[in-house]
Amino acid sequence: MQQKSSGLRPVLAFSWRQKTHIPGNPCQSVYAVEGCRRLPSNRNQVLPVSKMSGEWDLKILCMGAGYVGGPTMAVIAKQCPKIRVVVGDISQKQIDAWNTDDLPIYEPGLLEVVQECRHRNLFFSTDLDKEIDEADVIFISVNTPTKTKGIGAGAAANIKNCELCARHIAKIAKQSKIVVEKSTVPVRTAEAISRILRANEKGFEFQVLSNPEFLAEGTAIKDLMNPDRVLIGGPQTTEGLKAIETLVSVYANWVPREQILTTNLWSSELSKLVANAFLAQRVSSINSISALCEATGADVNEISRAVGMDDRIGKRFLQPSVGFGGSCFQKDILNLVYLCETYGLQACADYWRQVIQMNDFQKKRFSEGIVASMFNTVTGKKIAILGYAFKKDTGDVRETPSMFVVRDLLQENAKIHVYDPQVTRGDMWLEMDYTCGVNHDNTPGLDEAVTTSTDPYLACDGAHAVCILTEWDEFKTLDYKKIYDSMAKPAFLFDGRLLLDHKELRKIGFEVHAIGKPDPIKFPGSTI
Repeated sequence: MQQKSSGLRPVLAFSWRQKTHIPGNPCQSVYAVEGCRRLPSNRNQVLPVSKMSGEWDLKILCMGAGYVGGPTMAVIAKQCPKIRVVVGDISQKQIDAWNTDDLPIYEPGLLEVVQECRHRNLFFSTDLDKEIDEADVIFISVNTPTKTKGIGAGAAANIKNCELCARHIAKIAKQSKIVVEKSTVPVRTAEAISRILRANEKGFEFQVLSNPEFLAEGTAIKDLMNPDRVLIGGPQTTEGLKAIETLVSVYANWVPREQILTTNLWSSELSKLVANAFLAQRVSSINSISALCEATGADVNEISRAVGMDDRIGKRFLQPSVGFGGSCFQKDILNLVYLCETYGLQACADYWRQVIQMNDFQKKRFSEGIVASMFNTVTGKKIAILGYAFKKDTGDVRETPSMFVVRDLLQENAKIHVYDPQVTRGDMWLEMDYTCGVNHDNTPGLDEAVTTSTDPYLACDGAHAVCILTEWDEFKTLDYKKIYDSMAKPAFLFDGRLLLDHKELRKIGFEVHAIGKPDPIKFPGSTI
């Protein structure tokens, strides 16, 4: 997870879109995988937890003030008032925002948690040297983007930011520390971090743990307050187990012990990638069926309901859409693909790569459907895009499907008007440049071609088509009769989230096209 910005994107150790890379792959040695153990809820003998002196039971520093570090540390501070928690970043602008009520990220419930704890036991600082020196536990929560060039480009994760953090810890620390990977990283990144820390010339011993996040943007605070599990991986040595128990004792302030799973490092690192790959696989699976439904006259919602009632399958993540986005799914699957290829498992790599290919197909199919439905041309036509964030209740635009639809419509010379309640124009262009290579230098007239509106009705006024691309709740209650009356005719509506009542929209006069739904003209009498 990461940032609502006001156009800010920090660089160096805590950069979120760092384009430089570390040549080579840190994950090329094969090690035996040890078993995992679950901590009993009422164990008789507990491994000793480090005694911390001074005013606080424990002092925690999180390096990186983004979508993962900020909310995670805020909840730890809320639930553990005897623990001093510091979120550190090299961006003064970022830290200044955390110290106001205009937080740099949008997440429901986050502001209230920060307001409760800020300046009590939750602090935000750019003085990393001081905080590294004082901390007992240091979380590394920085971006690990997919490499854009070099070995593994387009698939391997770039762990440069993690390495920079480790080197800075080794340089500044005046005693041994527990270092915790919070970033999503390739398997065996902990070993790379450990080697860097062991190379310090001061003789300190650092214990490196893995504690991956399983948060969903939009529900991150709820996920942190009531997690279905907390996963902690670490060395299966006496000192490693002691470090694990120290971190377990933090989460045990509010998470039942039976929901805190401990494993070795490699199982923990891989579990995060696998979890996201499985979730994305379900999205791509139902999206593939949505295309088949449109071709045959079946209704994808009815298919989802019928399939989801099977307890072996379940109902979650069977909602078809224009495609998945966000910082994790694609990056983690590509990371998994690269790991499989690294270890010679090409069939496994091809299997997981298909999940990404299906997602790309779904986004492109939606764009092509708009053009085909509108008489095979959108040149000069105003098209309203309702929703730019990759999902509701967040301002995150990384890998958002809306961006790819906008890019495709730009190439067709459409006049695009975007409305999103949380996304800034600066964020939109930042991600468009980074991911799609579309910017003001290489695309003349970009500002004239894309307008950002502060009001959905203004965005739709005079439009030839409306596209629902984010499932914001407010879009359900818009006055679509008012919107229809203000539009050019015929008025098209493309629902990429299956959010609206299509029958009622057709009564108003809209020509509705929706993901996975039968076209009533092509399939008269179909359930719509």
